[in-house]
Amino acid sequence: MFRSFLARGTFAATLIFSPVAGLAEIVITDPYARVSRPNAPTGAAFMIIENTGDSADRLVAARSDVAKRVELHTHIDQGDGVMKMTEIEGGIDIAAGGSHAMQRGGDHVMFMGLNEALEQGGSVTVTLVFQKAGEVTVTIPVDNDRKAKHGHMNHGESN
Repeated sequence: MFRSFLARGTFAATLIFSPVAGLAEIVITDPYARVSRPNAPTGAAFMIIENTGDSADRLVAARSDVAKRVELHTHIDQGDGVMKMTEIEGGIDIAAGGSHAMQRGGDHVMFMGLNEALEQGGSVTVTLVFQKAGEVTVTIPVDNDRKAKHGHMNHGESN
């Protein structure tokens, strides 16, 4: 069964789910993508993932044609002010009735080997894959000028 809805804000998302009761229902809010510098080989996407259902779920993967490889990433504090980016193995839990912030300096969707530039004012299509809710396809605006509202790790960009 397909259900389309307008994610909070102005960005459309499509949720594919089974009509079985108790499944998670995923809502994506405040999505945006950016690169750290012009012509960068990598980029990242950020958003809030809300689970409005009555069952916990897990984000297990992300896909997009914008890059050769797309992974769920996080930052690990190595000490002495050094942060290391690494792939999240096993996915990200989203509690029933809860939310998870994919934010700069924290968990995010990482685009590696960009097939095209992420240009200001453009957009990228990303499919988020959930263990229970299935696939959620989100059109994410590229906003390289956006200021971080939460934690932030400087990759050489001006904020």
